[in-house]
Amino acid sequence: MSPFMYKIPPATESELRHRVRAVAGKTLGQLAAELGIKPPQNLRHNKGWQGQLLELALGTTASTLPVPDFVELGIELKTIPVNGAGLPVESTYVCTVPLSNTHDQTWETSWVKQKLSQVLWIPVESEVGIALTDRRIGQGLFWRPDAQQERVLREDWEELMDMVCLGQLEQITARHGRVLQIRPKAANARALTTTSDADGLTSQTLPRGFYLRSRFTRQILEQHYILPA
Repeated sequence: MSPFMYKIPPATESELRHRVRAVAGKTLGQLAAELGIKPPQNLRHNKGWQGQLLELALGTTASTLPVPDFVELGIELKTIPVNGAGLPVESTYVCTVPLSNTHDQTWETSWVKQKLSQVLWIPVESEVGIALTDRRIGQGLFWRPDAQQERVLREDWEELMDMVCLGQLEQITARHGRVLQIRPKAANARALTTTSDADGLTSQTLPRGFYLRSRFTRQILEQHYILPA
């Protein structure tokens, strides 16, 4: 059995760090084999597979709940696909946008703040020319937003949630928000949820998710890693 096939969640951050070091440098194929998981042919219909693989390997506990993945440690796990220069190739999903009881929402109690208060970023190679099973797992980064980063996140969240509360959800585009944005997250147009429009009337709409822009995650990686020129 692999030393990092963990059935029990890590009890301490030190234990989690040990597990993170154990998976660093492995390929997705190697990790999947040691966990007894058959990799998909590609990520076209299995977009979250890399994250699920690492969740299993590291022993997360939160599943799909709006709390950090390692609940007892208050740490969220985010895999981040990167190119050959070590830079993120896409935006990062944070959590679902609440579309009911929105007037009671505050930044301090928001799902976004809970998810981003402390994040374990794990880079994964995502060059198109590299087979899925040959893509390597990078060294994990434990990160907390500094005061400036949290201020911008909070301002974006407040602006976006004000629009949601005012029934302006359909007017929100990917251009809103400097580092945080709202986008539809459903796999198909039939997966509808309930919200309220500008007149306070109930309506059906696609579920929405909060996403971090890639330029924000790029800044995080550039601050903490020595990236190739």
